[in-house]
Amino acid sequence: MNLLKITSWVLSLLLFFTVLSYPVEAINKTEKKLLKAPSGLMIEFIRETSNVTIIDSLPEFSWIVPDEAIFQKAYQVLVSSNESDINNNIGDIWDSGVINSISSSNIEQRGKPLKPNSTYFWKVRIWDKYSRSSQYSKYQKFRTGVFSGAISNGNSFQIELIEPKSIIKTASTSYLIDFGKDAFGTIELNYHAKKSDTLIIRLGEKLNGIVIDRKPGGTIRYQQIKLAVTPERTNYTLALNPDIRNTTNQAVHLPDSLNIITPFRYCEIENFNIDLKAQDIRQKACFNYFDYNESSFTSSDTTLNQIWDLCKYSIKATSATGYYIDGDRERIPYEADAYINQLGHYSSDREYAMARKTIEYFMTHPTWPTEWLLHTVLMVYQDYYYTGNLELVNKYYGVLKNKTLLKLAREDGLISSSSNEVTDEFMKSLGFENPKNRLKDIVDWPPAQKDTGWTLSTNNGERDSYEMLPINTVVNSFFYNNLVQMAELAGIMNNNSDKDLFLKMAEKVKKTINKKLFDKNKGIYVDGEGSSHSTLHANMMPLAFGIVPEEFKKSVADFVKSRGMACSVYGAQYLLEGLYNSGYQQYALDLMRANNDRSWYNMIKVGSTITMEAWDMKYKPNSDWNHAWGAVPANIIPRCLWGIIPKTPGFEIVQIKPQLGDLKNSAIVVPSIKGPIKGSYRVINENSRKFQLELPANIRGEFILKSLPGDVVTVNGKKVNSPLQLIMLEPGKTIVEINSKSF
Repeated sequence: MNLLKITSWVLSLLLFFTVLSYPVEAINKTEKKLLKAPSGLMIEFIRETSNVTIIDSLPEFSWIVPDEAIFQKAYQVLVSSNESDINNNIGDIWDSGVINSISSSNIEQRGKPLKPNSTYFWKVRIWDKYSRSSQYSKYQKFRTGVFSGAISNGNSFQIELIEPKSIIKTASTSYLIDFGKDAFGTIELNYHAKKSDTLIIRLGEKLNGIVIDRKPGGTIRYQQIKLAVTPERTNYTLALNPDIRNTTNQAVHLPDSLNIITPFRYCEIENFNIDLKAQDIRQKACFNYFDYNESSFTSSDTTLNQIWDLCKYSIKATSATGYYIDGDRERIPYEADAYINQLGHYSSDREYAMARKTIEYFMTHPTWPTEWLLHTVLMVYQDYYYTGNLELVNKYYGVLKNKTLLKLAREDGLISSSSNEVTDEFMKSLGFENPKNRLKDIVDWPPAQKDTGWTLSTNNGERDSYEMLPINTVVNSFFYNNLVQMAELAGIMNNNSDKDLFLKMAEKVKKTINKKLFDKNKGIYVDGEGSSHSTLHANMMPLAFGIVPEEFKKSVADFVKSRGMACSVYGAQYLLEGLYNSGYQQYALDLMRANNDRSWYNMIKVGSTITMEAWDMKYKPNSDWNHAWGAVPANIIPRCLWGIIPKTPGFEIVQIKPQLGDLKNSAIVVPSIKGPIKGSYRVINENSRKFQLELPANIRGEFILKSLPGDVVTVNGKKVNSPLQLIMLEPGKTIVEINSKSF
């Protein structure tokens, strides 16, 4: 256990005993002045419950502690079967009484059993560390559904009617309408026909001059619909044609009430015999529940700001099916896509239900790439850290253990997808309905031109000419990371035998990777056992997952830097993580805001408003323009550039470790289950810089700032010492200033 982990553990204990050490006698006394009420109520991680049915018979309640409380000492939850009782502070289903606890999330229903298909109301009040009571929160109304055994509740769909950004009359009866952004949906139209007639309507994502591109290429969407209009009717919702590929049995299907939707930004209308006004047409866009105000980011770099906006919107726009899908081509969840989507979602909204629902989906709907399966544990691990909820771990521990592919390990610890252990029985244990499926290593996508039949920009595809061998460095790097995370989860489950097993195996795998897959003469990793070839992927993965020995971090990072962005938009997740983990913050920032054709800015330049499946169409000819696995900066900016991550599960402690490179200023708001975490940064002059950090109530923080000898660091005006600054943060505002001759 390292020093930072020990510090976090001690702080958690200190917080618990400090808060509970105040006298309890005052708890039941009426306070002259009540604190403000808790806010941000969630049941089963759902904030807006009006269009949702709760499917867990023992749901969890969460809330945000009012800022003035600073820390919560106790709470009282009321659950009622009727509005009258809840308004009169009567919990006929559950009155928890005063519970001495700092927990403000994942409070499980403990009263009378909830009935299916029934309506309930709940609210909460808290006491601060001085035993001052808050007002009761506003109640949250919820309805149960059928208790099917699933633990992850889907959120509601939202329909937004978006007005045009511009309308251009292209001919006497023809118009081009731009809604500003691509969205999954259809058109709502008001039209007063003088006689029965037919309008020709085209929807698309891409322009060709001043018309919608009829042959946009790849899987960029376009379709034409003929709409019959009559004098007897004025309001129309355009019925779209289904796409055969994304309506298969494997695809995620929308509720019948939503009908068919397609991603589009532009609309053309022909034979429109009256003047088209802005109020006559709307983009009827479908999203899953998303609160755009929960996060924000700005900086002195306008390009980076645009990239953040693109990626954040991509998380919202691609949520239309209620699962994390691969874009509109197939509408199938894939684990790697979903992991990047999950991190971006958790970083941009206080929303966890969609990821949890997708995780449960993967338990019985896994996909074939070896590395994709190895993302399942990563998803569950991140969900536990962001929510503090263990239900997924409890229910699926056995399946997760199988999905680490531990059974494939040979004596030295390394695994291969071509192992003789990959049998029908083994594939069933991974959740495959058809046991004849087999694993296949992917590294990155697309692979070399010769493997796809596509005409790619380079023969190497996105694998950087990776040499595919049975013992694969990328696969085994993921395997190591799975073992480390499963060891921690096993420990939390008090399964000490498994914890020891995973820890010992992780150490063995790490040792073997560094012995058999590392070229000490060159100081870099090779692609696999028996290879003398080294690629970006074989080196960025060990760097991202903490496999590289300290003495070789520089040589590995230098090699990674020499390869540029020689990976896909998916691979960029681990490239940037590895660079930030090894202190190459400036280069990581430069990659993120680059303007070449392997960049997020290129997506903006070509006209896409949702991240693309590939850097450019020439890198993947069947690419789409609505793929959230391309939205990596949505999580890298908060998690790596600003370094804001949960240090302990459920954000009891947040870590803030900014690596802002040459940015002159920046401001950020990151959502957490306990409330928004805010930061701002400004370079005052050539010798001085200033951070202002703001934590919500009931959360502590570690602010990690590497300073140089001779630097003067002040916290709220008071000087502190130490080259590696570990500054403890309390709820509320903290100002950190650094004055340095060398800055």
